Amino acid sequence: MRAPGRAWWLGVLLAACPLAAAQDVRAIASESIPLRAPGHASHDLRLSVHAFGGSRWTTSEIRAAVVEATTLLAQCGIASTALLHELEAPRRFQFYSTQVSRQLLRELPTFKPAVFFVEDNLNRPAFDAEAIGRANAASRPELTDTIWIAHGARDLAITLAHELVHVLSDSGAHSDAPDNLMRAETAPGNIVLSPDQCNSLRTRGEANRLLTPRVLKP
Repeated sequence: MRAPGRAWWLGVLLAACPLAAAQDVRAIASESIPLRAPGHASHDLRLSVHAFGGSRWTTSEIRAAVVEATTLLAQCGIASTALLHELEAPRRFQFYSTQVSRQLLRELPTFKPAVFFVEDNLNRPAFDAEAIGRANAASRPELTDTIWIAHGARDLAITLAHELVHVLSDSGAHSDAPDNLMRAETAPGNIVLSPDQCNSLRTRGEANRLLTPRVLKP
């Protein structure tokens, strides 16, 4: 994903703030996002989605992105359910940065994989979206199996689906194949996953207990 320019002074400001106590972070509302079920699914994905009260994100754009992203995963036989949680939290938690976001996950009980729609990414380089799987979470274990999407991320639904594949397959690999969802740069036409990519996604996702296999009826 591209790394857009960010306001560096926000990082300085937020880093200087003391971390919040546990009671400062809570879910104030939750709702199920209606999703389309594929005709023939082999695995179930239970997705936890988080937005912050008072942020620039709207629930309608988040819902639409989740619906489209999970529809793209359906090509691999994945049936999804999603819960959208609205969080009440100090302003600093609405920005993704390794130190502060690790603290957020210590304060906030949630099932995974978990997606957070944040105001901005204060890490450097600052990507529109970042996925943390098992392979790249050794120094930040609290963030394992999470996705962070900054406001204004382009190709939002495709970006979300792209990052979900990274987490479910526990791989940072990209593809050079035309129209592939895992090309390094997202684009409206990049929506295809190969049989090998789907197999990796299902195998690793099941092994890491992010996907639940369905019992297929004879």
